[in-house]
Amino acid sequence: MGAGQHRRPAGAAERWPRAGALGPLIRDPDGSVYPSARHLPSLIRGGMHAVLGPVWPGNRWTKAYRQEHLEPSERAVGWLSGSCLLLRRSAFAQVGGFDERYFMYMEDVDLGDRLGKAGWLSVYVPSAEVLHHKGHSTGRDPATHLAAHHQSTYIFLADRHGGWWRAPLRWTLRGSLAVRSRLMVRSSRRKLVEGRH
Repeated sequence: MGAGQHRRPAGAAERWPRAGALGPLIRDPDGSVYPSARHLPSLIRGGMHAVLGPVWPGNRWTKAYRQEHLEPSERAVGWLSGSCLLLRRSAFAQVGGFDERYFMYMEDVDLGDRLGKAGWLSVYVPSAEVLHHKGHSTGRDPATHLAAHHQSTYIFLADRHGGWWRAPLRWTLRGSLAVRSRLMVRSSRRKLVEGRH
């Protein structure tokens, strides 16, 4: 974050008194904008993004979920990337902070959802910018992190689609995510092996 950038989310917090979380525009090392302000993943939008996103990034569900087509503007969103957040202490305490069941992934989505349900907003503040070097947390074992991402996705969706009558839906989700995870882990390991030769 550049000099003085930290003041911009704080200023936005004054303009948005119901903001529980505020997040900056996030740039990748190549200068491109990372889609850090998104809709909450509905079952259809999130599911179609998860299935089609890796093979068809321009599909309508991925575009709608990631909100990449929108010009960066200060606005309320469903959730913000947890890589850089300004959190209002009272809001964070009210919802019980981060849910410790999540390991590295979906904890920010879950927080945004719970803040919204408690009457707080997640506000995107693109006038503040940060540079994010992705991948440092995943380290040398991306397979473990891919599996954790799929497990966290299941926890998030299962929590929001409870009840005995939705058990078949949860079984389908668990099975689909397990298959996708295995395929992605296998591909990741193959790329690691190929990279060593």
